[in-house]
Amino acid sequence: MTRETENSQQSDENEQQLDLGQLRQQIDALDSELVQILAKRSVLTRKVGEFKSKTGLPIYVPSREAQLLESRKAQAKEAGLSESLIEDVLRRVMRESYQTQNKQYLCTRPDIKNIVIVGGRGALGSKFVTLFERSGYQVDVIDKGDWHSAEALFSTAGLVLVAVPIRQTEQVIRTLDSLPKDCVLADITSVKTGPVETMLATHKGPVVGLHPMFGPDVPGLVKQVVVVSHGREAVQYEWLLEQFRIWGAALIESEPQRHDEAMAFIQVMRHFSSFVYGAHLAGENPCLTELLQLSSPIYRLELAMVGRLFAQDPVLYGDIIFSSDTGKALLKRFHGRFDEAMALLESGDKQQFVNQFNDIAQWFGDYANQCLADSKKLLLKADDDRTLETGV
Repeated sequence: MTRETENSQQSDENEQQLDLGQLRQQIDALDSELVQILAKRSVLTRKVGEFKSKTGLPIYVPSREAQLLESRKAQAKEAGLSESLIEDVLRRVMRESYQTQNKQYLCTRPDIKNIVIVGGRGALGSKFVTLFERSGYQVDVIDKGDWHSAEALFSTAGLVLVAVPIRQTEQVIRTLDSLPKDCVLADITSVKTGPVETMLATHKGPVVGLHPMFGPDVPGLVKQVVVVSHGREAVQYEWLLEQFRIWGAALIESEPQRHDEAMAFIQVMRHFSSFVYGAHLAGENPCLTELLQLSSPIYRLELAMVGRLFAQDPVLYGDIIFSSDTGKALLKRFHGRFDEAMALLESGDKQQFVNQFNDIAQWFGDYANQCLADSKKLLLKADDDRTLETGV
């Protein structure tokens, strides 16, 4: 190779590096501009939140969100961009904007003198203390050591919300037999049949059972599900349900017994299965770090769902699992089906396995394909986060 050829190649490489550097500078400039645009958007969403707090409009309006997403996806398609990319970006941005609006709310019953939350210093109880206070209510808390002042607080209460552990709920409710006739009595326990029946027997006024399907770590109630089990005089507590809607919650009505039957599948079965999975891992004692390193995103996500159980309050999950007779019966049937599956495995009958697999897939129907599509989105996000964490 001649010196002239070497100089020419070196010159080309320098020009390529210069071009790459210039391109990166342009990308950095656009990223910086994007941050500024998001900052300006945040200012506007805070103003929207202030307007909503004055007018009583809910933070989350599904039709507005759907319309915005469809419009921007159509715009992305015309511009040659990925529609799913734009949807992912906007959903993340909107989730952040909902939190900037999570400051003050319209009070739906300003004439109520005070709200009493029994167990208001607990994790979930304190969440509702904050929400009611941000809505302009006078909130009083009764917890351990506060019962000496309970009678005076109850005498003027427009709402008494029971937010104590499951094992104590019915016992506490039975002490509330002298509330004002027009006071709303409600609970936020994850079982509903016993508490609602006890409230109806104890209090002669309006009664409603509530089950927030979230934990105390949620930043707000936007898109969070709250199950409503009606008790008595629904008109008298409609203001409370409207307050939940203003906070952004999705209210789902369910009779107490139907609720508890569903929770046996949604909570008891899943929590107990995770407990057994975790117990088996601990008993076998594999190297957890190695399992994570060798796992694809779907298995890391599944393991994370098991692991997160053991980062939380064991008494709470013990209450959920042990308090449900319906759940115990369901778990026994699940145990039987596990034994049947093991017998099938030991028999070596793969065709029977395939036949059962197809029968189960038919039961799931179109929902299985929806799960496949939805999980792909989750896995892409999980993979991105994992790459950043490990530096791979």
